[in-house]
Amino acid sequence: MDIFNSEEQEQLAHAIGLAEARTSGEIRVCVERRCKQDVLIRAQECFFHLGMHQTALRNGVLLYLSTDDHQFAIIGDQGIDSKVANDFWDLTKEKMLSHFKSGDLLKGLITGIACAGEQLQHLFPRAHDDVNELPNDIVFIDRHHTLNS
Repeated sequence: MDIFNSEEQEQLAHAIGLAEARTSGEIRVCVERRCKQDVLIRAQECFFHLGMHQTALRNGVLLYLSTDDHQFAIIGDQGIDSKVANDFWDLTKEKMLSHFKSGDLLKGLITGIACAGEQLQHLFPRAHDDVNELPNDIVFIDRHHTLNS
């Protein structure tokens, strides 16, 4: 999938690494061209398929983006959802949307990663024995194949 070139993918992975360096939380980005159903339902499917609900503290966050449909969603697992302010995800989406509207998908995703990372750091600070439970690479979905990284 040619939505992000290799340098942009590295920037996204780096942003995830920076955000996760201060927290036990896990952040993933999942991108596909078309979403043929409700975007939140699709994001939840991806969240579970990627095993994000299996983190020790249930503090995974998925940023899902459907580029051709201009849709995106943020899914937080129950550990973080139960602790953030009610409007946190909406405020994060607004910050991301301002970049998306100007055509900068990369900056929008990096903004979302940073916002999620700040909350995760506050609510789930990194422990001395923390391990990275999930990969930091971007997951690209091709509807003709199964989910792949």
